[in-house]
This record gives sequence, C-alpha cells and structure tokens, in this order.
Amino acid sequence: MADLAKFLDKAYEDKDFQELAAAPVSALQGVSDSDAAALKSAFGIDTIRELATNKYVLWAQAINVLAK
Repeated sequence: MADLAKFLDKAYEDKDFQELAAAPVSALQGVSDSDAAALKSAFGIDTIRELATNKYVLWAQAINVLAK
C-alpha cells in the first residue's frame, strides 16, 4: 500500500491498523470534526471501521465497480 501517512491526520500516522480502524473518522486526512459529526448524525458512523463497513458506502463502491 502507498504511504499510509498521507491519508491520516498527523496524530494517527504511527498507529497500527487495529488502532486506526477504531479511530474516529476525523483521523482521516480531510475529514473535519464537523464532517465527522455529520456522518454521526446521518449514519451513526463514529469510527473508520464503521465508515468502511457502512452499507451505503459498500453499495456505492459496488455500483462504481460495476459501472467500469
């Protein structure tokens, strides 16, 4: 995988994958605290794991793959 640090907030660059999966979505580069609050409000998403396994995200990914 590419340099993972470029996808993360600086405070999370040294974390292992288990810690990252449990980290708040705001640990992702470009996701602000207000973005994280909106994800929580709209979809109940708190962590990177919850974002990655959200049914709407998975559906969107499937549609995108099939569209290619």
